[in-house]
Amino acid sequence: MSHADPAQGNRLRITAPSQPDAARILTPEALDFIADLCARFGPERERLLAAREARQQRINAGELPGFLPETAAIRAGDWKVAPIPHDLWDRRVEITGPVDRKMIVNALNSGAKTFMADFEDSNAPTWANQIGGQGNLFDAVRRQIDFVSPEGKAYKLNPVTATLIVRPRGWHLDEAHVELDGKPISGSLFDFGLFLFHNGRELIERGSGPYFYLPKLESHLEARLWNLVIDHAETRLGLPRGSVKVTVLIETLLAAFEMDEILYELREHIVGLNCGRWDYIFSYIRTFQTDPTRVLPDRGQVTMAKGFLRAYSQLLIRTCHRRGAFAMGGMAAQIPIKGDAEANEAALAKVRTDKEREAGDGHDGTWVAHPGLVPIAMAIFDRHMPEANALARLREDVQVSAGDLIRPQEGTITEAGLRLNMNIGLQYIGAWLAGNGCVPIHNLMEDAATAEIARAQLWQWVRCAATLDDGRTVDAAMVEQWLGEELVKLQSSSGGALAAELPAAAEVLKRLALADRFERFLTLPAYGLLLEKERG
Repeated sequence: MSHADPAQGNRLRITAPSQPDAARILTPEALDFIADLCARFGPERERLLAAREARQQRINAGELPGFLPETAAIRAGDWKVAPIPHDLWDRRVEITGPVDRKMIVNALNSGAKTFMADFEDSNAPTWANQIGGQGNLFDAVRRQIDFVSPEGKAYKLNPVTATLIVRPRGWHLDEAHVELDGKPISGSLFDFGLFLFHNGRELIERGSGPYFYLPKLESHLEARLWNLVIDHAETRLGLPRGSVKVTVLIETLLAAFEMDEILYELREHIVGLNCGRWDYIFSYIRTFQTDPTRVLPDRGQVTMAKGFLRAYSQLLIRTCHRRGAFAMGGMAAQIPIKGDAEANEAALAKVRTDKEREAGDGHDGTWVAHPGLVPIAMAIFDRHMPEANALARLREDVQVSAGDLIRPQEGTITEAGLRLNMNIGLQYIGAWLAGNGCVPIHNLMEDAATAEIARAQLWQWVRCAATLDDGRTVDAAMVEQWLGEELVKLQSSSGGALAAELPAAAEVLKRLALADRFERFLTLPAYGLLLEKERG
């Protein structure tokens, strides 16, 4: 399938089989809009991605991240973001999940204040998922998403639902099913553009607006590009200026040094920042990948209550509230455990402790992955925050230095922790290759971020010859042997689509863990495998 964009003189070509929703989503007018965005802003995206690589090389050579001297005036200035829409004014509990039909209905009905429909880390980017997800959101916006499952269960939207926010893919990800002038286009612009084209005006007419979560930013220049995209899109589609509103996830270490600048670049459109904790841990490992003095312990020992994570969450609150923007807390990934009351209570206790910390610190809201956690988080924020938000808590007591933001957390590296990383990596990558990006593993709802932590720690522990708590040194032979053992265990206990993908998942994980060079995102090589499967 090919589509000409006469306005640009370019060729937009779709190299994918037709999907049920394709006719109403991939209209000529929508594709013209996508082609325009990609032709206009694609070159700057490529330049910024190259700048990421150059900066990482400087850090590998010993440069430490810090606050930018050239933007000191922005940090010192007295300015605020634009007013926040009424249906985003109270965001005390947000639920997130992929864009399948059942998830959308359940999340909108969950009692949460907002629902982040995710085309990114909890979604495997198959063509069916991307186009089907756009079709599902098209229906949800128009309240036409009611359906009956194959098992006969009816799904129907409640009269009052959560406010919808959509997360497109990050700047680094392509949409390989669509080419412009023979090159894959940006997954960010594809996801953002299609949703805005079809639903922007409809949402405004229904009293809401087109709202987005923007992931994986690493600098204020990347935020500036988003601002240019949004301004142009509003003009081209005839939407009121400033009607597109965004929340930016601070889930990379480098972005934490530029929070003021990110808010400033997007000040007409931004309503807040979010502590994307799991990606932030991964980003810390990726940033200091070759630094043996900043190796983190087992994932289970890395918590938001200390070290670099505590510093960044506190700084985010102070920075946002000074600018009139929301400071959103992080994800509670726990899943209620049926049939084991003791284990369930232990899991819920962790959720309560986490949300008590966030609400007590002054976050304006928090994330949960399961509807069963909504009442727990809601009760805690209701108690700590009787107002609609915590913007009045300026947290001027918070003082965070550049050193605080890069201070590692101490702990131990154990055989159990190493094997758990292998187990999670195998299960998640296997499920992702089977088309599922949101996977319950060990009573936690895992997405790509936690799999990234798992494989990044394996790589770093080998590269830095980390020492286990029993004195053994982590090396390639150990990882290869134990990975084989963990694969055998999972093969004996798994079935269906996961079992079929486990050998490929093991190859991906082994290649990532033992490579000479750190791969910035596991989804990049894994996407190639996904495309091979789709194309037979």
